[in-house]
Amino acid sequence: MNGAESLLRTLLANGIELCFMNPGTSEMQFVSALDRVPGMRGVLCLFEGVCSGAADGYARMAGKPAATLLHLGPGLGNSLANFHNARKAYSPVVNIVGEHSTQHLGHDAPLTADIEGFARPVSGWVRTLECAAAMGEATSAAVDAAIGPPGKVATLIVPADYSWSEAGDPALPVQRTAPALPTEQTIREVAALLRSGCPAGLLLGGSALHERGLRAAGRVRAATGVRLFANRNSGRMARGGDIPAGDRIPYFPEAAQALLAGFERLILVESKPPVSFFGYPGLRSTLAAPDCTFDTLSAIGENGSEALEWLASALGAPASPETPAAARPTLPCGEPLTAAAIGRTIGALVPEGVIFSDETVSCNEQIWPHLAGAPAHDHLPVTGGSIGQGLPVALGAALACPGRKVVSLEADGSAMYTLQSLWTMARERLDVTVVILANRRYRILDIEMKRTGAGKVGPQADRMLDLSDPAPDWVKLAEGFGVEAVRAGTADDFIREFGAAMRQTGPRVIEAVLD
Repeated sequence: MNGAESLLRTLLANGIELCFMNPGTSEMQFVSALDRVPGMRGVLCLFEGVCSGAADGYARMAGKPAATLLHLGPGLGNSLANFHNARKAYSPVVNIVGEHSTQHLGHDAPLTADIEGFARPVSGWVRTLECAAAMGEATSAAVDAAIGPPGKVATLIVPADYSWSEAGDPALPVQRTAPALPTEQTIREVAALLRSGCPAGLLLGGSALHERGLRAAGRVRAATGVRLFANRNSGRMARGGDIPAGDRIPYFPEAAQALLAGFERLILVESKPPVSFFGYPGLRSTLAAPDCTFDTLSAIGENGSEALEWLASALGAPASPETPAAARPTLPCGEPLTAAAIGRTIGALVPEGVIFSDETVSCNEQIWPHLAGAPAHDHLPVTGGSIGQGLPVALGAALACPGRKVVSLEADGSAMYTLQSLWTMARERLDVTVVILANRRYRILDIEMKRTGAGKVGPQADRMLDLSDPAPDWVKLAEGFGVEAVRAGTADDFIREFGAAMRQTGPRVIEAVLD
């Protein structure tokens, strides 16, 4: 078989059956091979940044990699922002990038580029295929690198002639490595620390924020009274219903530093010491108290959920401590359409098992508290902060979990970066409800203008933050991509339209024009 078929069959042997792609000439052999390799599903995306973001969302919910197929250096370049987010989420992705045929490379053709140079900043593993015969082995090596632990973007660069040349049989599946666990000594030391009465908190990230990890952390809290904190930029967090909740680290450093003040020890569970998103004049970047000591129960890439279960057992914690569910919010009938009204409506109407892909920033603190009262769900937040994550992550999550409804919470500014995601949602008939919070402005930058000491927003500066002249029409944009869309201007409008979206299946956009 040729190299393209060997690669696809090796991916399938490793349980990777989905490939987000935006192919070009150098990848035509892979496109052709889709008809000869049953089981491999190609998903066409109209922009490479949608491919990378969708692979991130898929990995966060499926717990395994999807593949991406991109065209040469410029195609990879278009994908880098969301591969940055995937890297910060520790999402496993097998990233296949086509290269010119080897006999063509020396001619510096228009699309010739340093593909490895583009790939390295966002990849934990990069390899350019050396010969067609190595295709199966190299593909398995990429899978092995991607799944880690921890997960990472693994980029395999394939010259075109190696995809059309004879390559031999696909490689055997890789042997998965189980995430490491803490030593018994570490468990004893952390248990002793928690029994000591020292002001301590557990800072949870990674799998420790999945339902299993949070329930174990709830047991530890019941036994010791330890405070639970959640790393706000971890890739996935279970929430709602009777799932134990911790305090999410706030976005702005002043609030985060106030929350963590007085804690002498922070125990890290698949997380790093917390730092602020940006540096500001006169403020320190670290969020814990300056004299705080950090202890590690479970490093990133280790099994934080099981480590917490071991810790709970060592503490003699109750098996199932009672965790009362938060009250569902009331509907904001007759009120103006604010971000808080949107949060209350969503919290009141979403079904159990919903997945939130959340890229809101300036509105987030008004929405987040109201989602606590929703039934049990998963929340996929901003990880690396590169704009344009929300829509493609929602797309990937919907493909990973076809039986669950996905709600994408997006500001109008950030949604513009990857609005091509809507076309793929329509093409694949995905059950995604997109809520566009239309404030017609880069609202977060109004806040950051003041915080950075940049001064007053004058007329010329205002034009760099304003999106109202002309205002993007999200109903027309969505309909142009084949997605049904409506506009809501009052809370009653939004209650009606969001409720309808929750009763229906398929993609839908609600443009919520904020009061």
